[in-house]
Amino acid sequence: MEKVLDLHIHSKYSRACSSKLELENIYQACLDRGVDIVATGDFTHPKWLQHISDSLEEIGKTGLYKLKNRDGRVKFILATELSLVYSDEKKCRRLHIMVQAPNLCAVKKLNDYLDKNYNIRSDGRPILGLPVQDLIKTCLAIDPKFLIYPAHIWTPWFAMFGSKSGFDSLEECFGDQLKHIYAYETGLSSDPEMNWRIKELDNLTLLSNSDAHSLQNIGREANVMDLDEETYDEIYEVIKNKDLRKIKYTLEFYPEEGMYHLDGHRDCHFSSSPEETKNLKGICPICHKPLVLGVSYRVEELANRPIGAKPKQAAGYKKLVELDKIIAESLNIKSRQSKAVQAEYSRLIKEFGNEFNILFRLDLEDLKKRLPKSIYDGVERARQGKLIIKPGFDGQYGEIRIFSNQEKGQIKLI
Repeated sequence: MEKVLDLHIHSKYSRACSSKLELENIYQACLDRGVDIVATGDFTHPKWLQHISDSLEEIGKTGLYKLKNRDGRVKFILATELSLVYSDEKKCRRLHIMVQAPNLCAVKKLNDYLDKNYNIRSDGRPILGLPVQDLIKTCLAIDPKFLIYPAHIWTPWFAMFGSKSGFDSLEECFGDQLKHIYAYETGLSSDPEMNWRIKELDNLTLLSNSDAHSLQNIGREANVMDLDEETYDEIYEVIKNKDLRKIKYTLEFYPEEGMYHLDGHRDCHFSSSPEETKNLKGICPICHKPLVLGVSYRVEELANRPIGAKPKQAAGYKKLVELDKIIAESLNIKSRQSKAVQAEYSRLIKEFGNEFNILFRLDLEDLKKRLPKSIYDGVERARQGKLIIKPGFDGQYGEIRIFSNQEKGQIKLI
């Protein structure tokens, strides 16, 4: 049965994350989106782990969990993101790593080790002076079913292939522990086609997750899998073996909307494409300092396939624009969080079951009969990719617009 999995979110204990990121609220947000299995996030934080232990119970012996007072329609998988900062022979590395755990016992053993040697109490995503090879050895010595893979692999400052502190190959990053790496996370600023240009990623499972810092961002990227048993072991094996019979497709943020798609300087209000950056020799024409090189540039540096090439074995993907963004534009309202937008969102969720039903599951002809015209037009354009796009750069989100300014002046809800 097809299930939507978001394997990377955060809790209220992570820096710059919403105070509303508690398990009850996460459960409801997943119901609204259509996410079936979601990461707990941040299991290394003692207070959050206590909340997990108090609020969740394992569903049989599946390695997946549910809220004790709920029906289990949304299942939780134990997962966290770690920030590794360490020096090797070449330079200082800043690497964000995803860790998924098979059960609470394994989590507690890992936390006991980390708490004795590092500070895991100050942030939900702790900063550890721990080389990635040592992290892998530590996790697998505790339980061989830990799943470890690099997060948002292209982000300039904190990623495996990042332009500021990253590596140029998987082997350079993971060394003799590469044999234990089965997946990678694309991150918001890249999509599958960009990652397909790197041949050495072919044997790994491509995962897309939301990295949500707020409830409204849960599910903005996710993975659709055909699961028979809905257990941790099944998910682990699907990812480990890149089982394309069960990995159907990923749900993708438009990469241009990501914070590091192009090169540039946010403070200088300047951005550039990889070609323009090369012509500028990597120097900002405003402040004359080196530009922050974005994901597109870094992909070009490492690519050994042309644009549009696809590996023989690869799942598909669908690009989405979140429903509340579509509603906000359809109502010509700037804020996704306005009362009018949220009221219409709640009404549509009640009528259609969840957001993903509207965004990509239901037939357009059916939606045309049931949605207000401007919202239907927004959904149709988003599905067709007929959008106005201003790419993000240097930590600044890009903009995705559906209607032109002229069209917004003529919008009628019905």
